[in-house]
This record gives sequence, C-alpha cells and structure tokens, in this order.
Amino acid sequence: MNRYQILIEYVGTNYNGWQVQRKGKTIQGRIQNTISKIFKEKINIIGSGRTDSGVHALEQSAHFDTSTKIKDSYKFLKSVNHFLSRYGISILNLKKRKLTFHARYSAKARIYKYVILNRKSGSVLKNKRCWHIIKKLNLEMMKKGAKKLIGTKDFSTFRSSSCSAKTPVRTIKSIKFLTKKDIIEIEIKAQSFLQNQVRSMVGCLKYVGEDRWSIQKFDKIIKSKKRINCAPPAPAEGLYLTKVIY
Repeated sequence: MNRYQILIEYVGTNYNGWQVQRKGKTIQGRIQNTISKIFKEKINIIGSGRTDSGVHALEQSAHFDTSTKIKDSYKFLKSVNHFLSRYGISILNLKKRKLTFHARYSAKARIYKYVILNRKSGSVLKNKRCWHIIKKLNLEMMKKGAKKLIGTKDFSTFRSSSCSAKTPVRTIKSIKFLTKKDIIEIEIKAQSFLQNQVRSMVGCLKYVGEDRWSIQKFDKIIKSKKRINCAPPAPAEGLYLTKVIY
C-alpha cells in the first residue's frame, strides 16, 4: 500500500464544507470521486481537519492510500486538476509519505487567516472572499484584544454548540495583523481549533475594534466561558485555512 499527501487549494463558497455528508456537495467528496475514477479503485481522503461551509483554503493538507504507485507526480497533478479545476479545487502538490504519516494527527500546527475589507464600498473582485465592514475599525484596540486570546485557555466562549471536541482547552500560539490599504488580515496559529473558534474570536475582535466592547469587557467575556456572551461569529466567506505544519 502507498500513502500520499496532497496539498489542496479551494474556494469553499459553493460547498457544504470539507467533510463528506449524506446531502450536499463537499470538497472531500469531490476529490475522492475524482481520484477513485483515475485509479479505478475506491479512495478515501483523510483531511487535516474540517472546514465549514463557505470557508476557503490556500493549502489544506490531506492523505490517501492506494495500491497504485504514482511514478510521475506531474502527470498525476495534471490529470486530477483537469477534472477538479472547474469545480474550484486545485491539487497543488503531491508527496510520498510513510504509512505512519497522518494528515490530521501528525499535524503540529494549523494557520488560519481571516480577511476583512474595511471601507465604505464593497468589492466585486473580492465578493464572497472577505468580510466587508463599513465602520472604521480601531486596529490598535483589536491588537490589544487579540493579546488576551494568546496562550492555553478554556475557549468555551468561542465554541459552537455542535462542537464534538473532548475539551474546550486550546493553545493559541500567535495572532498577527497584516494590513494593506483597506484590507485587514488576521493570522491565527494553533495546534488545533474548536468548531467555529476562529470566526467567533474574529467576531468578538470586531466588537472591540468598533469600540462596542472595552478590553476589560472582552477579557471578562473570555473568562466567562459562556457561549451566550460571544459576539456573532464572523461570516465564513472571509476565512481561509492557509497552512498545516508537520
């Protein structure tokens, strides 16, 4: 048996998330079906983690096992992308891996970024690719608020009610802000995240940036460990899985 890792870029707008479901189109399902047809055997794709409906990826990581030995990676990529590109999916790279490698459990860190367009007018070029916020955000206050999220904490406040994780404790390793003109990118790094955690944290940072919440109030909300105190989560369209580190 041969194990391969693939790195995947996709637009999540028209999908019901990464994971295969009984109903609806999914990224995982589309890739599995395509590679299965190419190899003429049933292929199961294991991703580094789930992305929700509407969330994009610059470099999702996944692995699959096959009895077929891929001798020409370029030929494989050309073939699989011929079928996938029309569906907003692209396989960026293919790597031969040992059978001990696991796309999810071998991951040491995951990096997400959230993109905000902060100006009066929306963007036809970035439609469904960012969160358009009209009110001018206080970036310095958002940075101060972000510092309250760094470290090992109980993130119950930011946890979806449908989250199946065994514990709400997670470690946020870093949060960085990158700005260019009207674009604000928030990059968040952790080993793993709770369901809806990133979008919920960004939603709260927006409240801080709009001066609706003080830093002191935000700190109390974090420590309350109560989901009801969380601000509305940021929309999925601005979220990107950017890299999985092994």
